[in-house]
Amino acid sequence: MRYSAPPAKEAAGDSTRECRCTPGIIQRYPDKVSGPLLDRIDLHIEVPAVPYKELRGKSDGQSSDAIRERVEEARERQRERGFYNAQIPASQLRSLCALDEAGERTLEMAVRRMNLSARAHDRMLRVARTIADLDHADAVSAKHLAEAVQCRNLDRNYWS
Repeated sequence: MRYSAPPAKEAAGDSTRECRCTPGIIQRYPDKVSGPLLDRIDLHIEVPAVPYKELRGKSDGQSSDAIRERVEEARERQRERGFYNAQIPASQLRSLCALDEAGERTLEMAVRRMNLSARAHDRMLRVARTIADLDHADAVSAKHLAEAVQCRNLDRNYWS
């Protein structure tokens, strides 16, 4: 599956500006980043432009203090396991990120559909483990894996 160009006249990720790139240029842009390099990046998420009114409006989201507390709790869970998730050795990855049957099916489907390398597979497991920690969950579930898949936007959109 390849990246599909935005509708004519709309800049990629920004509906308020006109795009000056041709569809061909947009199609070729992802080829500037090699697959092996992309495999080494845990999260690749498209962040659209935020409209001015949203920037200036009242936020309904969590405060920075609340988010910091959740992250510190997740990091404490990781310390107790003996490894921060990004540093889990490959030899312990399967045991620390054990999956139930639904999780295995979700991961298998993601690996097949996105044509993930072994490195990307392992990175996705580590991200899912982190999402589970933020969710105060002892086990990685299909829900956590599905969210980790959403964090591999470039794999989903750009690479076949």
